[in-house]
Amino acid sequence: MSQTRTIAFVGLGIMGLPMAANLVSAGFAVRGYDRSPQQTDRFAEQGGRAASSPAEAVSGADVVITMVPDSPDVEEAMFSTGGVFDSAATGALVIDMSTIRPDTARTVAEEGAKRGLRVLDAPVSGGEAGAIEGVLSIMVGGDAADFDAAADVFAPLGTAVLVGPSGAGQTVKAANQLIVAGNIQLVAEALVFLEAHGVETEAGLRVLNGGLAGSTVLTRKGEAMRHRRFEPGFRIALHDKDMGIVTAAAREAGVPIPMGALVAQFIGALKAQGHGGLDHSALLKLVDQLAAEQK
Repeated sequence: MSQTRTIAFVGLGIMGLPMAANLVSAGFAVRGYDRSPQQTDRFAEQGGRAASSPAEAVSGADVVITMVPDSPDVEEAMFSTGGVFDSAATGALVIDMSTIRPDTARTVAEEGAKRGLRVLDAPVSGGEAGAIEGVLSIMVGGDAADFDAAADVFAPLGTAVLVGPSGAGQTVKAANQLIVAGNIQLVAEALVFLEAHGVETEAGLRVLNGGLAGSTVLTRKGEAMRHRRFEPGFRIALHDKDMGIVTAAAREAGVPIPMGALVAQFIGALKAQGHGGLDHSALLKLVDQLAAEQK
């Protein structure tokens, strides 16, 4: 596919801004919109075209990408007056890269099809660093032909895999968030355990990361966790939302997730303590609290 296609990008937050910028760098003409004018201005500084409304971004675009926080935000972006479905040209490829409920993704795809649009759900994993570096893991649900048509759009963003029909991408993303939450929790517990025994944690985490215990969480988060730096790459508030999706979907399917349910409570507790704006690696704060209570 030619890289002269015009892309509308709606949602220029922590993830969306670097993703849109990578598409600009790949040679696409990208019109970006965000609720925050400052974010739209930042996108323009990186070579994109700033749009003052979703309709301005979407009108005439060959591809529309949405990257917003939650299911209601996707519904608003798609269904509101002047939104994506109102403004997109018949035959446009609509790719929602937000993390939302699988049933919402299926509804969006069904409604889009009624309007002659080709809809994919394509949530991502890799965090802010993965978005900046263009190495996201992209889990795609939808029609195979539409997935093939999006190949050159996905390429500057990361590695895309078609995992099933509409909604399947969001289901795989829910599983991803379950694994990530559990992994962060165990890294946090291991770090406090090492500290309690006087181990030099830089060396300890490095050797652990070279063996079977190694993980992307250790690679991406370990050093900051050692120093209790929790600047958001992915906020606790968003992971709390995602764990709500996981637990609801598991309950509907009759699938037990005992460890996942426990970590979901920990994440919810951190949010209730007012830490929703911190990175999800702040699960370490709760382990620190529990360890302090044992002394």
